[in-house]
Amino acid sequence: MIPIPSGVRVWLATGHTDMHRGFDGLALLVQERLSRDPHSGHLFVFRGRRGDLIKVLWWDGQGLCLFAKRLERGRFLWPSPADGAVTITPAQLGYLLEGIDWRMPQKTWHPSAAG
Repeated sequence: MIPIPSGVRVWLATGHTDMHRGFDGLALLVQERLSRDPHSGHLFVFRGRRGDLIKVLWWDGQGLCLFAKRLERGRFLWPSPADGAVTITPAQLGYLLEGIDWRMPQKTWHPSAAG
């Protein structure tokens, strides 16, 4: 897992992205599509057309880091382009990376009513 410092925001690039892009191509998308600074220290997440691959671009203070994850089964749930720039919490990013619906994760334990 990426060590996310406190105060860092996680931005999702809505729609799909050409996954052939590397550091420079994704940094340009951050500037053009998200109107953000790729060197801000925030995390920028991109999803490919098929939905089984994501890339995360992050400036760690020394240089750009590029992380990728491909699901062997399933797809990453993603907002539509109509949603505009979407920011999620680091906890939601953790769900996303596990292939869990980050929009409404379900608790597996529910307290029983006191009788």
